[in-house]
Amino acid sequence: MAVFSVPECGLEPGLRFACVLNGRGGAVHKSWQEVQTWHPEDGVLWIHLERDDPATERWIMEASGIDPVIGEALLMEDSRPRVEGIDDGLLIVLRGISQISAGHASHLGGSVDLVPVHLWIDGHRVISLRDKDHQLGALRDIRNANATGKGPARPGELLVLIADKLVKDLEPVLDAMDEEVDYLEDEVLTSAASESRIKISDLRRRAIHLRRYLAPQRDALNRLQREECSWLTERDKVRLREVIDKVVRFIEYLDSIRDRAIILHEDLSSILNERIARTSNRLTGMAALLLPPSLVAGLLGMNVGGLPGTQDPWGFYIVLIFMVLLSVGVVWLLRRLNWM
Repeated sequence: MAVFSVPECGLEPGLRFACVLNGRGGAVHKSWQEVQTWHPEDGVLWIHLERDDPATERWIMEASGIDPVIGEALLMEDSRPRVEGIDDGLLIVLRGISQISAGHASHLGGSVDLVPVHLWIDGHRVISLRDKDHQLGALRDIRNANATGKGPARPGELLVLIADKLVKDLEPVLDAMDEEVDYLEDEVLTSAASESRIKISDLRRRAIHLRRYLAPQRDALNRLQREECSWLTERDKVRLREVIDKVVRFIEYLDSIRDRAIILHEDLSSILNERIARTSNRLTGMAALLLPPSLVAGLLGMNVGGLPGTQDPWGFYIVLIFMVLLSVGVVWLLRRLNWM
């Protein structure tokens, strides 16, 4: 393994943390320099890096001993969830909810962002990468568990725990979206239509966005379960099946939220159409009510000879009474026809 130089300062660029699993649920913290002197017989190394840091790229491509093709895949800017078996190792891309996004999603209408986690795992080393500006509570929880001696002891156990934590963190987000649907169902009948339509459209977009990555994640985990690696035990695969079942349930949950949003949109459209139809009927009734008096006024307003009542002092009142009676008759007729 090539020597990797690190600037002499208090910071360790590109490195979030590195530790060696002690095989009993605990871990020993390592620095960049200690990573350089690590050997497989020292224990399973877990190194977590910032994917978009130049120091990470140099270490992956020059000093990690990883095949350059694998290194390029680990450093890709964005990838859909997938699993690729290479010799006795696995190149894995999964997605999890960012810690910031999860906080926003706890409120109705909060945005949701699934961020990628790139992994290379073999029998003696686990390399994980995520972007510098993303925070994943799943990896932090695993690291805290190792600090208390209750974390994973093997690479297969660590992989299953990462997959489980990434999926589990989605549950409160989906619960918040379900509550949002319930809230919108009550709001549709009371709030302004334009506001409800925007909220419903935003909810549908978020459900579609989440499903877009969860479906390939389900396929990737299914592929992972079928991989034959010496360090991936049958117990690990049984736990992976539980994670897959959870992903399938979440996908069905998202389909339900999306379908309910579609029904809400249709209900809102029906309410708007009913309001438009009711307004149109009222305008039509008013036009029908004013049409006969307008016709009479038009006839009597012609500048031609022979108009009746022009010399009669009661002519105006007679015509006024006639128009009132005519309007009453039109109202009665419209009510009989159920137009009013």
